[in-house]
Formats: sequence, C-alpha cells, structure tokens
Amino acid sequence: MEKFSQLFEGVLAFQWQFIIMYIIGGGLIYLAIKKDYEPMLLLPIGFGAILVNLPFGTIWEHDGVPGVLQIFYNSGILTEIFPVLIFLAVGAMIDFSPLLKMPKMLFFGAAAIGIIGAADGPTSIYVASKFATSWIGPITVAAYSYMALVPVIQPPVIKLLTTRSERMIRMDYHDVKVSKVALILFPILITIISGIIAPISTPLIGLLMFGNLIRESGVLERLSKAAQNELANIVTLLLGITIGATMHYEQFLDYKTLIIMAMGLLAFVFDTAGGVLFAKFLNLFSKNKINPMIGAAGISAFPMSARVVQRLAKAEDPHNFILMQAVGANVAGQLGSIVAGGLVLALVPFLLSL
Repeated sequence: MEKFSQLFEGVLAFQWQFIIMYIIGGGLIYLAIKKDYEPMLLLPIGFGAILVNLPFGTIWEHDGVPGVLQIFYNSGILTEIFPVLIFLAVGAMIDFSPLLKMPKMLFFGAAAIGIIGAADGPTSIYVASKFATSWIGPITVAAYSYMALVPVIQPPVIKLLTTRSERMIRMDYHDVKVSKVALILFPILITIISGIIAPISTPLIGLLMFGNLIRESGVLERLSKAAQNELANIVTLLLGITIGATMHYEQFLDYKTLIIMAMGLLAFVFDTAGGVLFAKFLNLFSKNKINPMIGAAGISAFPMSARVVQRLAKAEDPHNFILMQAVGANVAGQLGSIVAGGLVLALVPFLLSL
C-alpha cells in the first residue's frame, strides 16, 4: 500500500483548486496566442501559473529546498534586478524626440496616472516588490492585461466624454528638429533632477534613462541593439514565468485578487477619462484647440494607446493625422508612470510612520 501511494502520490495530492488555476493559466495563454495580447508576458505568466499549481509544487520548493522558480524569484524579483533590467531595455527602445518636439505633451502624462491601471508592468512589479510581495501575481496580471486591452477599454471611454466635433479637431504639427546634444542631455538631466527630487525613484528612472543614453549616444549601437533584443527577451521570459509562479491557488484564489483586478480596471478607466477631461479643460483657455483624444494617450501603454487615438481620429475624419501628438503624450505617460511609482515608494513609508 505504501509503494502504491508513492507511485500515485501526485494523483493523491491533487486539489480541485488546481483546476481553476489551470483554467486561469490557460486563459492567459489563449489571450497571448489567439488574441496577441502581450504574448511575451502573458504566455510565460500563464504557463508559470500552471507549473506552480502542480501537486507538491516542486518547481517552487521541494523537501525544504528552493526550486528553480523560487531561486529566480529571490534573485530577480526581491532584489529588483528583473524590473530594473526591463527598464534599461525599454529605455533603449524609446525615442523621446516626439516629446521634446512638443514638451507640452508632458502634461498629459501627468494627467493620466494610476498605479496598476496605467502604470506599466515593471513599475507595478517594482512597487509591489516593496510593499506587497504576496500580491505580485495578480498585480502583474492586472497591469499587463489592461495594457493589452487598450483597444477594447479606451474607445468607449473616449467616445463617452467627447463629441464628434471634438474628435475631428485637427492639430498643426511642425516637425522641429531635435539636436543630438538635446537627445543626449535629456536622459542625463532627467536622471539628476528626479534623483534629487525623489531619490527612491533613481533605480527606475536611472536605468530607463541609461538605456536611452546608450541608444542616443550613437557610439554604442551593438549594446543598444543587445538591450532592445537579447536583454529584453531573456529578462522578459524569466520575469514572466517567475511572476506566474507566484500565482499559487492559496494566494491567488482570494477575494483580494478580484479587488485588485477591479481597482486596476477602475484606475485604467479613470486614467483615460482624466487625460481626456484635462485636454478639454485646456481648450477652455487655448486659442489653438487640442483634440481631447490626445489626453487618453497619456498612459504608458506605448505605442498602443497612440495608435488607438489615431484610429479613432481617422474614423471621424480620414484626413486627420494626430499620431505624432499622441505619441508625444504616450511617451510622457511612460515617464509619468515611473514618477508616480517613485512617489508611491516615497509617500507610503512616510504615511505609515505617522
């Protein structure tokens, strides 16, 4: 009987909750493959959720010895290495010239901020690793799910808050040349300023701007391409499957998970609405009207949100081209989400100490 139990120990240890997690993991994999929603992250996260919910969870821990995914978690998530390396890679991918050509678009990045909702995944992961390590799984799923659902969530919110005539507003675009000196100084100055104002945000903004400096320097092309491709791909792969491994049913199947998902959706809707309403507010005092849809692009879902805004503008007027303005706001949204994360990192400990 003992040998029989050893032979079928996996079957005997099976829990009905595992099935729910297989469905959730399978759903994320389906969205990644069939719908092409953030496949580089949702697919590894989905598979990681399946792996950690196999009997005995040996990929996480076995006989008191950390498994491979717990080692990744301890060395990559808790030490913040994975998130900041992602920021370095993202920095190497971002072209800040649209923002520098239209600095006023920076205001829309500030108008559409909401942690989890409109903050990018690495920011959410980084902040969660400081304050809520047990909830990194649902927070990450919420962040990347809503980023992927930009084409579904944003259009109805935009249409609800704007009239057809507002969506048809055309905006003049003057292609101002940004000097190489400005592109090089921008990441350096942003790092110094943010490091002085919010020192705790330095790992986030510093690595993002370092990646951008590698890109704009013009003398490190091989490193820039490596950061954009090999580094981004490897770290994203390890980050995704490690985050998935935090989704054990004992932590994930909790009412708090539903609250996190609901808060993420609410934040995303309010971020979009906040940007649109801010643009409409500016139009009350501006001679040159802003297409209010530009405000919706002030989130960090780059470049999806900018494309959605341009598609909506084109649907109302086939000759209306506001993509460059939307891209400027979209890039500002990436910076805004990181600043928001830095403020949370600074304010939460202060408030808890009161």
